Amino acid sequence: MNFLKKLINDRRFIFFVWILLAIIAGLKQYTKGSYNNYLIFKHVYIHAIERLNLYLTYPEQYGDTNHYGPFFSLLIAPFAVLPDAIGTILWQIANTVFLYFAIKQLPLAYRKVNAVYWIIAHELLTALFSFQFNISIAAIIVLTFALIEKQKNFWAAMLIMLGTFVKLYGIVGLAFFFFVKKKWTFIASCVIWALVFFVLPMVFFSPGYIFQCYQDWYQSLSEKQALNASLTSMQDISLMGMVRRITGNISIPNLPFLAGGLVLFALPYLRVKAYSNLDFRLLYLASTLIFAVIFSNSSESPTYVIAFTGVAIWFMVQDRPYSSWLVVLFVFALLLTSFSPSDLFPKFVRENYIKPYSLKALPCILVWLVISYQLIFKKFDQVNANT
Repeated sequence: MNFLKKLINDRRFIFFVWILLAIIAGLKQYTKGSYNNYLIFKHVYIHAIERLNLYLTYPEQYGDTNHYGPFFSLLIAPFAVLPDAIGTILWQIANTVFLYFAIKQLPLAYRKVNAVYWIIAHELLTALFSFQFNISIAAIIVLTFALIEKQKNFWAAMLIMLGTFVKLYGIVGLAFFFFVKKKWTFIASCVIWALVFFVLPMVFFSPGYIFQCYQDWYQSLSEKQALNASLTSMQDISLMGMVRRITGNISIPNLPFLAGGLVLFALPYLRVKAYSNLDFRLLYLASTLIFAVIFSNSSESPTYVIAFTGVAIWFMVQDRPYSSWLVVLFVFALLLTSFSPSDLFPKFVRENYIKPYSLKALPCILVWLVISYQLIFKKFDQVNANT
């Protein structure tokens, strides 16, 4: 028993397991020829070199369309120039290492960080099977928070702008702005990095081509929002999507949900005195990670690696001993959000209830509401119990 306890808290073993997950998922999908997302990513670079529209359909090369910004062509380039057999595996490893490194920087006790690793391992695997960049988006949000905690504003601003220019999700890192010590330095850093990421692709490609890419990107995202809001797509696993699919009413708009969500998300900022409490700030990190997913109709099953990282952090911040209802909610989230897409969950339930009604989002919605309540009403003292 002691050996097992030591093993699960051995960072070398955890890191080994995570890398093994990345390699196994990559090899399995590559040998099946099931790595469409990677092909989309790879061709962002190839099409940029050829000065093609990055957002058209290219059915002879891959299914679906690209929705990543022009800067992504530079980010994927080191992998795209390699043979797929190597590039796919290295892509998986790179995303996994990035998230592992980001979580390691969290201001949590050693064993709590280890617990976060284990809690999100299965959700990580789900994202790995799809070659998702969302693993890195989760890392960007977490590491942005950690860098702000360490008052490394310049690099935190870099991550926010990187995530924004690649997939827009990174912009949620601005949620931690009120926790920044030197706000004007932070704002200036954001402006500098925004200019860098905007201009850098123009160094490798023509400015006219990149300007056109940004226009095409905006159009593709606008079209994607309309397509996602359907009763049958693999996306829209969100609060709005769940309501639309349960009611069968596709015309239910996003705006009322977003407006209500933003009010709940922003209300705790009024508790200025609570900013000095680490638990309060960590709960805001958890809230941000979940909010970015459950209020996006672009969310699909592998996107939940972002939200579930928030669930794990939320659970680790709770007071010990855990209340029974907290444990029940956490186990409910593990079962319905994390395990439901896998063979660990009954196929009949998954195919007839979980997928058709976007129920994977339900536990994360409930956790987010609990977090919002705690941020608004919980009494936070000056004791940083999680350091």
